[in-house]
Amino acid sequence: MSKPVVSIWGTPPGAQPAAAEADPWDTEWELHHGTAWVFYSSSGQSAVRRPVILADGFAMGPSNGYELYDGLENGDYPFISTLRENGFDVILLGFNERSASILDNADVAIECIRRTVADREGDARLTVGGFSMGGMVTRYALAKMETQEEDHETSTYLSYDTPHRGAWLPLGVQAFAHFVKERWGDANPFLSLYSDLVNSPAARQMLRWHVETGTEVNLDVTAGQDRERTHFLEALQRVGDWPQRPRLLGVANGTGTGAGNNIPADDTAMTALGPKVNANLRTQGPGKQTVAQIAEARQAAVSINTAGFPELDGAPGGLFPKAHLLEDAANYGLAAVLASVVNGQKAEPTHNTSTFVPTISAVASADIDDHTALYSKVDRERSDLHDFLCATTNEGHTVMTPELGQWILSQLQEA
Repeated sequence: MSKPVVSIWGTPPGAQPAAAEADPWDTEWELHHGTAWVFYSSSGQSAVRRPVILADGFAMGPSNGYELYDGLENGDYPFISTLRENGFDVILLGFNERSASILDNADVAIECIRRTVADREGDARLTVGGFSMGGMVTRYALAKMETQEEDHETSTYLSYDTPHRGAWLPLGVQAFAHFVKERWGDANPFLSLYSDLVNSPAARQMLRWHVETGTEVNLDVTAGQDRERTHFLEALQRVGDWPQRPRLLGVANGTGTGAGNNIPADDTAMTALGPKVNANLRTQGPGKQTVAQIAEARQAAVSINTAGFPELDGAPGGLFPKAHLLEDAANYGLAAVLASVVNGQKAEPTHNTSTFVPTISAVASADIDDHTALYSKVDRERSDLHDFLCATTNEGHTVMTPELGQWILSQLQEA
């Protein structure tokens, strides 16, 4: 499996391949609160001709151009070089803070669009989109420009496993990250990182359900959403929900057949027993259940309780990405790593991962609250996109594959 384009944990600030002899891009644009890395389609160019802007997704800290390029180019499908060979100029858009509000990073995207139009040689229309949350950032940016009667000169919008109807992060994992930070984060800042990411503006806007704390002894989580998400969705509605001028395209890293990833509901996901903290996390089930019980030595246990949720961990969709700085951990594995650091002994997750962006969210065809829709064949007529492709199998979130990459190329060639 190729590397994910956008890690949920992100790249260490300033990281780049140690042996890099030269930047892989042709030029770099410094933007307010962001950077654009430009790859011309042929040598000798000094301006873009057929621009494709692709925005980075959600993580902590600044975007890293080397990491973006590596994920897109050096996996199973060389996406950037393939686009260039077919006459497209690729512009990778990064942000100074990827966990900032979608609305704030949309202003960076608007600046990049304006810069592209000003730099362009000829009058070819733009393709604008992004990976994961980058698709939400550019969706809002294009719609905002239309509302302000500014011509973005974009003919195609493209989203790559973007959580149009929200993303899923198991509630027990969220609560455990906060529990660990609140008790041991001052002594070990590493233990605060994941909690900080979960409580960032972008995470609150992206996640369909969000847990803010790990201190309530008995927390019942209902079908509500964080106030940041409510405010973001209201802002999106004010600009028309979607851009109206471009053709709307999307791909999903999950299946469109209704076939899930075989993670059972209401099953043990991670157990940690140690001198400082005991934790039992379970996969999400449909009935009344306790998805997490977390206890510090000699203290009352924290319980996270749910009722009436869909079976989200095993739903068709892009799987939770692996994480830099946390070995090979993903999702429940992240909780196991945190537990291991606290207790000084290894904790093993039963299920390392779960669905992160359900297919029906990536293709904007149904709400992820709907269990039946999650596990049914995608209804193409209900999608807000004009066209889309779902992966043959459930694969890593934002992984670039020949199947999805070739479809995107064919769509851009027809535009």
